[in-house]
Amino acid sequence: MPASRPAGARFMFGSIGMPELVVILVIALIIFGPRKLPDLGRSLGKSLSEFKKASNELQRTLEEEIRIEDTREQRAKTKAEQDSAIAAAQPAADTPPAQTPASDTVSRTSTGTTA
Repeated sequence: MPASRPAGARFMFGSIGMPELVVILVIALIIFGPRKLPDLGRSLGKSLSEFKKASNELQRTLEEEIRIEDTREQRAKTKAEQDSAIAAAQPAADTPPAQTPASDTVSRTSTGTTA
């Protein structure tokens, strides 16, 4: 559902309408004069362009760092799964065999007749 606007409102630059924009331009013309106004507009345009370029670069850098971190986490998870699978597949050779106590052993003696 579209946002409701007051009747007759036209938005050109966000919440700044055409009458406000005209007032700002007239004040700038009075303060800076007609000779400096084009230079100010040009420098403002360059500044906005550089700001936009810098913000896009920052956004790309952040997205790249997030992608790298996700890749690291995925690799760590895969390695942990592989290590647990290898540990589960190995026989219990890592643990020493259980030794039987001496009392449990059966001793055999020969009972025979000698002739």
